[in-house]
Amino acid sequence: MNLSKHFSVTLAVVAVAATSSIAQVKRKPTPSPKSKPVAAVPVVKPTVLPTDQDVLIGKLPNGLTYYIRHNEQPKNRAELYLVVKAGSILETDAQQGLAHFTEHMAFNGTRDFPKNELVNYLQKSGVRFGADLNARTSFDETIYQLPLPTDSAEVFKNGFNILANWAGYVTFDQSELDKERGVVLEEQRLRGKNAQERLSLQTLPVLLNNSRYASRLPIGQESVLKTFDAATIKSFYHDWYRPDLQAVIAVGDFDVKTVEELIKNKFSGLTNPAGEKPRAIYNVPAAPGTVVKIATDAEFPYTLAQIVVKHPARVVKTTTDYMHDVRVNLFNYMMSQRLDELQRKPDPPFLYARASYSALVAKQDAFSAVVVAKPGDLQNAVKTLVGETERARKFGFTLTELERAKQATLVQMQNAFNERDKTNSANFVRQYSQHFITGEAIPGIDFEYNFIASNINKIGTADMNAMAAQVITEQNRVIIVEGPEKDKDKLPDEKTLLTWVNTAGAGVTAYVDNVTIRPLMEKLPTPGKIASETTDEAIGTTTLVLENGLTAILKPTQFKNDQILINGYSFGGTSLASDADFTSANLAAPIIGGSGIADFNQGQLEKMLAGKNVNVSPYIADATQGISASASPRDFETAMQLIYLYFTQPRKDEDIWKGNISQTRSILTNRGLDPSSVYQDTVSAVLGNYNMRAMVTTLPNLNAATLDKAYSFFKDRFADASGFTFTFVGNFDVGVIKPYIEAYLGSLPSTRKKETYRDLKIYPPAGQLTKTVYKGQDDKSSVQMLFSGDYQYGEANNIQMDALEEVMNIKLTERLREQESGVYSPGVRITYNKIPAGRYTVTIYFTCSSANVDKLIAATMDEISKLKLNGATATDIQKFVAEEARSTQVQLKENVFWAGYLGGSSQNGENAADILKHVSNLEQITVESTKATATKYLNTSNLIKLILMPEKK
Repeated sequence: MNLSKHFSVTLAVVAVAATSSIAQVKRKPTPSPKSKPVAAVPVVKPTVLPTDQDVLIGKLPNGLTYYIRHNEQPKNRAELYLVVKAGSILETDAQQGLAHFTEHMAFNGTRDFPKNELVNYLQKSGVRFGADLNARTSFDETIYQLPLPTDSAEVFKNGFNILANWAGYVTFDQSELDKERGVVLEEQRLRGKNAQERLSLQTLPVLLNNSRYASRLPIGQESVLKTFDAATIKSFYHDWYRPDLQAVIAVGDFDVKTVEELIKNKFSGLTNPAGEKPRAIYNVPAAPGTVVKIATDAEFPYTLAQIVVKHPARVVKTTTDYMHDVRVNLFNYMMSQRLDELQRKPDPPFLYARASYSALVAKQDAFSAVVVAKPGDLQNAVKTLVGETERARKFGFTLTELERAKQATLVQMQNAFNERDKTNSANFVRQYSQHFITGEAIPGIDFEYNFIASNINKIGTADMNAMAAQVITEQNRVIIVEGPEKDKDKLPDEKTLLTWVNTAGAGVTAYVDNVTIRPLMEKLPTPGKIASETTDEAIGTTTLVLENGLTAILKPTQFKNDQILINGYSFGGTSLASDADFTSANLAAPIIGGSGIADFNQGQLEKMLAGKNVNVSPYIADATQGISASASPRDFETAMQLIYLYFTQPRKDEDIWKGNISQTRSILTNRGLDPSSVYQDTVSAVLGNYNMRAMVTTLPNLNAATLDKAYSFFKDRFADASGFTFTFVGNFDVGVIKPYIEAYLGSLPSTRKKETYRDLKIYPPAGQLTKTVYKGQDDKSSVQMLFSGDYQYGEANNIQMDALEEVMNIKLTERLREQESGVYSPGVRITYNKIPAGRYTVTIYFTCSSANVDKLIAATMDEISKLKLNGATATDIQKFVAEEARSTQVQLKENVFWAGYLGGSSQNGENAADILKHVSNLEQITVESTKATATKYLNTSNLIKLILMPEKK
């Protein structure tokens, strides 16, 4: 098993260290990963890793492999996958793109589900097409995913019939093939037809050494997709969709033996073709020395350099492999930390930089270092990045760096171990897919946790320093530079670039790790007191009002073992800033939130907090300000300390301010080269009625902003705790966390100002408006159609709007994708708000060819007219009700749902217990109600059309 896929030690969350100075608030001691007794797993010689005993692995006589595991997260649900060891690498010249096209055809007609009946059947069973039901094709495999309810025996049983139909009974009906050509070509247009695709076509042959991988991109060749015949795609399906190259993976809330019998019953009849072709294995040949490629494009807004050193892949099968993977993750963590430190300088040497060792393609791993330069400053960016990797290669890492990386790894593994009985089924499916495709071991979390806890401290700095020297070499190396066409003459030639790279590390010295051993808080605040306490038994919440006016809503759950979500808000936000100070106010939260806290700068803070599972971020939105946080139960107190300090001792850092302003200026420089950015900037301007707050920051506004104004605004927004409401959701005992709430929230300052937000009336303009942007060299158009107006917020209206959104998604997918073959993924998004005023927007969006814009807009309006005239069909209402009911059942068992819902209902003044009526309220959706909703809210008197067209030639 590959640790980089199992967990990421480059922590997305900041971890915080507990201190003994917080003795006045008692809690139960929790053993740390270091002190927790574990079963020793000594590493004496390479030993084959065990296979998790909780997964049943078998093989049918025809060669099909199956993996079955009982798992109850989420309850009454299962993840079913079909994995095929066949992808674009196996295509002939005449089949380029047909591995991916085959995936599409699996949804467009099989033996038991002709034409579109499969999608139709699953939608009525509560499975959303695209969001739940999906598939993907890559170079070497194709994977189909089918999440299903298990509380419907018929639907669940039929799921295995669906997988079997995909595995061997796709029909390739000619009429469906011809319709799907347009859809696949539109997917190619959506994902490509841009600067990045054109640059990739220049660089991939160099990166992949002109191997077969460079000429077999999964999306294929447009000429093939337009002209291939049915016999050609059937040949690919016949050759490669065969049981000896397939696996069925089933993980979920079901009986394992029953599922095994279903698999045997449905898949034993599949046969391998006579005289089957051997499944060829392709690779990328190594190239001695260094190869350089410099590529430009007129629409690319950045200048970047990438250095890739390729190595043979290492599949994790033994304890030695596993330890190697642990060292890789430690290495990546430490490199990331060093580059982040450079990014926090007052004049950062680059816009972005990252260096890591990970999987590439074609049984290759690679050390990859990438840097995005400031305009005109590529040399400095390259030399800084290479200098930093050379520093690691020459001098290695310090003991303190390594210890932090180990603690981060242990935290990640302990989290996974603690959640072992609450792990989502999809996580297991991904592991078993890799086991089938690559042979990667699946030892299970019990073994992994104990193994790492017992062995990670055997890794010393000498091991890590040796690894750096091994992966950062000058052999089998590719250096790529990409930039705007207009800067072509300013880019280095190959000789100059190699000179930069080869001399970058000449003067580097060993890294100095500046750390602090001071506690986060030297002195505890004087606790406040709880003024009142009420409970809502229906939804299991306790509401506390503290003497300083702050409200805390507590919902203890058992959905996750190692998670507490904390969110706090009060009204005001940037709406209270003047236009002149808006840019400063808008930058306040990200700048102050990234500046550290109290006397600790951000670098010191991150180093202090390595080894804890906690994340705390302040925010200031349009109408609110607040805190978003999460922590494991053992680190809950640290999270509360950080929240207290962001209120009382926010830190302003001149270096962070200068660095961010410098970065933003650089990003704005070439923003106008990218068609999508130009279009989205226009969309924002039009829909915000050209209010400067809704538009991209301009250089004059940026130059007028100051750190003092930002800091002052931040302090003002968090000066009064009386207006704040905090929600706590997760694994805690109400009685246990009350003292923490009193200590760290009850002690916050309170001025009783009773502030609220201002309604600045930044709404889309009324009336009919069409705005066309002409930008881009490719035939690629984007369309947004937006209806908007006043809205009466409430459950009765909201549920009708949710139904309208899903019905429109269904109808436009059927019309624009399936019937017109003009788009890949049309979408409808309906938003409705009570704050700052009752407003709604209905946004319809799609990408298509420029020639089809008018036709597809007309088709969209035709579907809208039908809805307004007839309402939704009973079948489409049934689909929405089934999907909404099943998704609600899942959400009610998720911390993240309750965290968002409790905060939202508090802000909107709603009764949180109303969520328990939501499924029964779905009965209110009828043909007539959808007709009335469509008529009222799809009012063409308020319709904005925003269109991106290629530049006129």
